[in-house]
Amino acid sequence: MKELTPKRVADSRVEQIQIVLSSHINGAGRLFGGQLMEWIDIVAGVVARRHSNHNTTTASIDNLQFKEAVYLNNTLVLFGKVTYVGKTSMEVQVDTYVESLGGSRKMVNSAHFVMVALDENDHPTPAPTLILENEQEEADWKAGERRNELRRQRRLEQY
Repeated sequence: MKELTPKRVADSRVEQIQIVLSSHINGAGRLFGGQLMEWIDIVAGVVARRHSNHNTTTASIDNLQFKEAVYLNNTLVLFGKVTYVGKTSMEVQVDTYVESLGGSRKMVNSAHFVMVALDENDHPTPAPTLILENEQEEADWKAGERRNELRRQRRLEQY
């Protein structure tokens, strides 16, 4: 089996910008939650593909809470990064902000995805380890380890 080269968090970081259009708005005049979910999933997928150099699939999403309303013509900024790596899985954090015309930002959502690297037969394949370069990345890794353990416990409890 080919030796995998470890990667830095910065190697797979993603930033995506969206302008909210009328087709993205729900009946209450706000951004449709499913639309935001799609954009976040795309960002997480690109991060995981860049990290693993493979196609990936979404295995789970930990949390999707809306902290700020998003309206027509708002600018959304989505940031994605790898925070933790298992054998074939990668935890990807995607933070979403609504940005004013003046450039200030308010947090809309922060979500953690578990993405799995897939080989050419769509079977899980090993992902490169993660090089941690600063205290924030180390803290993200430790938090990712904890979330991974909580996910494992939920599976055991069938929760």
